[in-house]
Amino acid sequence: MSTADSSRTHEPWPALRVEDWTDTRATLHMWLQIVGKLRLAGAPMINHWWQTTLYVTPRGLTTGSIPDGTRTYSIDLDFHDHELRVDADDGARGRVALEPKSVASFYAELMGTLRELGIETTITPTPNEVEPAIPFAQDEQHASYDADAVHLFWRQLVQADRVLQRFRGRYAGKVSPVHFFWGAIDLAVTRFSGRHAPRHPGGAPNCGDWVMVEGYSHELSSCGFWPGGGEEGAFYAYAYPEPDGFQEHPVTPEQAFYSSEAGQYLLPYEAVRTAADPDATLLGFLQSTYEAAAANADWDRASLEYEPVDGARPT
Repeated sequence: MSTADSSRTHEPWPALRVEDWTDTRATLHMWLQIVGKLRLAGAPMINHWWQTTLYVTPRGLTTGSIPDGTRTYSIDLDFHDHELRVDADDGARGRVALEPKSVASFYAELMGTLRELGIETTITPTPNEVEPAIPFAQDEQHASYDADAVHLFWRQLVQADRVLQRFRGRYAGKVSPVHFFWGAIDLAVTRFSGRHAPRHPGGAPNCGDWVMVEGYSHELSSCGFWPGGGEEGAFYAYAYPEPDGFQEHPVTPEQAFYSSEAGQYLLPYEAVRTAADPDATLLGFLQSTYEAAAANADWDRASLEYEPVDGARPT
């Protein structure tokens, strides 16, 4: 049985201990930063950096279409066959194997593949939001790739994405896509009240303060999944600016807690995975932490929250 086939035998909500794939996660993080920066280099600016993100697919992660002059191309990371594919709109295709190799080698292979396809693009060649920020071309330190672990992580993302999409659909106000931020490798969806927020102080490592100022320009309630914060990762939820009463607001399930160190609510992934009804457990966390933000900051919930009109349903 192949590595990919063996990982498909796991339950829909798979177990993956953070400590069991630390080296692979660090390497994958840098690879995803390179891919994300390529999208950032080509896509037009959208508020809150929404043009930079990746998206969960039935096979892995994708950039979606990236403009390249009058052409477009996409980059897809396939965590079934463990390869990266570059597809251009003229039919040109390139591949890079996802296997144990250094960040420097991955960077050289991917940029070389783009040049072979006639895609001439440059990126800032150092990572963001990490310390130390080793230039990609010099990073021989991160060189691990456990295909089984990556496949399981992607399966975690598939389940998180599915439930976050349901949660997103409950909102009529401004709301982000469900998307994957490569800076901190988290899957997120964010709701907005419609009001401006105080200027964010910044402070993320190796990241200009203006990045956070743009990302947090408006009052928000954000939630998502991050492969840290618990033995198997954690779901999180926070508000910016955080209103008085947010930390004391009742939230569910009982395993959820407010982390003063992180400045957000956390729910261990394993608490969802082992629940009798994982979807309901996670939706309860997402809804109650949103209410902690919206109720205590006096959002216009009657206008912002969505209920389909009578008879309306997907068919």
